Amino acid sequence: MTNHVVLYEPLMPANTGNIARTCAGTNTVLDLIEPLGFQIDNKKMKRAGLDYWDKVDVRVHEDLNAFLGQLGSQDEMYLISKFSSKNYAEIDYTDSAKNYYFVFGKETTGLPETFMREYYERNLRIPMSDNIRCYNLANSVAIVLLEALRQQGFPNLETTHHYENDKLKDNYNRPERYERNLGGN
Repeated sequence: MTNHVVLYEPLMPANTGNIARTCAGTNTVLDLIEPLGFQIDNKKMKRAGLDYWDKVDVRVHEDLNAFLGQLGSQDEMYLISKFSSKNYAEIDYTDSAKNYYFVFGKETTGLPETFMREYYERNLRIPMSDNIRCYNLANSVAIVLLEALRQQGFPNLETTHHYENDKLKDNYNRPERYERNLGGN
């Protein structure tokens, strides 16, 4: 099982850089569908992704048809859109025989309407109020991807880690280090 974040014609290098960092931290493939609104070596994009670009499996597709042509019969593709009425958290992402592709639209116009209609049953929504037009693209990716990973048991990810100066373990965070009592008995 492999998770893929798919960005359809992304425009903003900072969003893509932040998404690349999330992909690096979760061992997720990043699929980019051209045309892109920036060069992959753009300074802003690299700065947003910091020094994680070498840890991301980035796959660039010439267009939407090229992307769709590489999907296998066991692959599951979901389109994330504010226009859907199906909640992303109600889907089961745990079949280890499948690869999961989460497709996100362009920052300004989203996914093409014809594409969304063709895959109508594959459209998912992140619940939100009507106070905003949409969530930030990088945040949307993190919301959906972390739900899939949670359901999958966070495969190949550290759920705990020991740091040399761990603020919550060992003697580093002794109560006597603090002048005030923060609660408890």
